[in-house]
Amino acid sequence: MSDRFEKIRICRVISRLNIGGPGQQCIHLSARLNGERFETVLISGQEEPTEGNLRDLASERGVTPIYIPELGRRIRIGADLIALGKLRRLFRQLRPHIVHTHTAKAGTLGRLAAWLSGVPVTVHTFHGHVFQGYFPPPLSKLFVGIETILAYRTSRIVALTEGERQQLLALGIGDPDRTVAIPPGLELAPFLSCEGLRGDLRRDLSLPPDAPLVGIVGRLVPIKGHRTFLRAARLVAAALPSATFLVAGDGELRPQLEVEASKLGLENRVRFLGWCRNLPRVYADLDCLALSSQNEGLPVSLLEAMAAGVPVVATSVGGVPDLVMQGITGFLVPPEDPQELAEAILNILRDSTRAQQMSAAARRHVYPRYDMGSLLTATEKLYEELITPLQERGKR
Repeated sequence: MSDRFEKIRICRVISRLNIGGPGQQCIHLSARLNGERFETVLISGQEEPTEGNLRDLASERGVTPIYIPELGRRIRIGADLIALGKLRRLFRQLRPHIVHTHTAKAGTLGRLAAWLSGVPVTVHTFHGHVFQGYFPPPLSKLFVGIETILAYRTSRIVALTEGERQQLLALGIGDPDRTVAIPPGLELAPFLSCEGLRGDLRRDLSLPPDAPLVGIVGRLVPIKGHRTFLRAARLVAAALPSATFLVAGDGELRPQLEVEASKLGLENRVRFLGWCRNLPRVYADLDCLALSSQNEGLPVSLLEAMAAGVPVVATSVGGVPDLVMQGITGFLVPPEDPQELAEAILNILRDSTRAQQMSAAARRHVYPRYDMGSLLTATEKLYEELITPLQERGKR
């Protein structure tokens, strides 16, 4: 490119701005990178009806995404080819120095379009990965092969944790010199100071102030393992009859999970809250947050809960062990094991002193390490590192 890089132009591409960590990160990065040095355009696909979306958050942060309806989660050959063509046209029009993709579909189509358009730098962030627990083994193997090929032409691969980085390298995706770990960043301040909201949610739900309250926060989709959570809830309820369980989130499995809760005799013990805009209000009243996922990157719900001072129990999958230190900042349990999950929850509910020690250690662990400021600094440093050689060549 012939310009002098007065500003580094970035096109950030994500499959869809559904409720979750990747969408939040894309919006905040687009809004808060140094405006004197970076100019960002956010490109997004279409959310599915049950996923919810973060379009209100984008508007609040002054971000106006370019939407490509054909760019979504599902594999649809015709729509994917249309999305590829639209991305290519956009890149040729916007002439970005960097295309940074997030999530699997956007990573594939966005990087292909960038190469076809002559974009000099490509970056892809793995917000977790889909190589375990999502698809049958032959299909997972195919996706690993595709990502391996894509990585050869990617300037930097970004993992959320060092553990995830090592997993990718073990699968043959990327090489050590061009694969880096950059922790995600969130706006954690509202969770650090949510104690003043304690009691509000319980009053709204007509729950006693001293009743044990266990929550799970996330999309109601198979990979999140909510059935394991419900089976663990039955065991906890048998041991502590006053316990109540909150399911915050929505998704394709909600009708089946409501039926499952009823079959387990939990219809009056489990409250399905749907999407909650004011999550600090939820965390303020929880005695324990559970995560029952079969695979994860670095779950937003754990970061939020730990910042809010809520003790956590989580399955030892993906990047979770990089966040939850066993017995120090929370408890780790095997996936798809309701008994172990229930026992860990009961350990927290029965030992308030240890729970308080864990919550204090958890808050120290996540803040400021996972605050948005840290992510902005690391991302700006990465972009400068990748652009500097291009600038040097342009001066010759």
